[in-house]
Amino acid sequence: MAKTVTEIRKREATRRRRRQRVRRKLQGTSTKPRLTVFRSNRGIYAQVIDDLEGRTLAAASSHDVKEAGLKKRDAAEKVGELLASRAREKNIEAVVFDRGSYLYHGRVKALAEGARKGGIQF
Repeated sequence: MAKTVTEIRKREATRRRRRQRVRRKLQGTSTKPRLTVFRSNRGIYAQVIDDLEGRTLAAASSHDVKEAGLKKRDAAEKVGELLASRAREKNIEAVVFDRGSYLYHGRVKALAEGARKGGIQF
């Protein structure tokens, strides 16, 4: 079923408002940066960002995980663990979790649990 341009724009505007509503309450600092998540149909991406300086301190994606045959949820957990290890190398132990416009469910939750398993607190 083809979506009209109006329906697509409306969905994007709703997602943008939801993301802004979440971000209004969060700000990453150098002592406690923001862990943000982007989820696409093919992969999941996460970054640890210092908002005051506007710098990405650590990043990981499902493309960095080289294990074949993983389900999306399992790959998301591995991404969380990988991001946690990269962040811990840079002495980052606590973050603020920014789920973006996504529900804390499924792959986003798996990534957060993987990051916690890797030693990041939030």
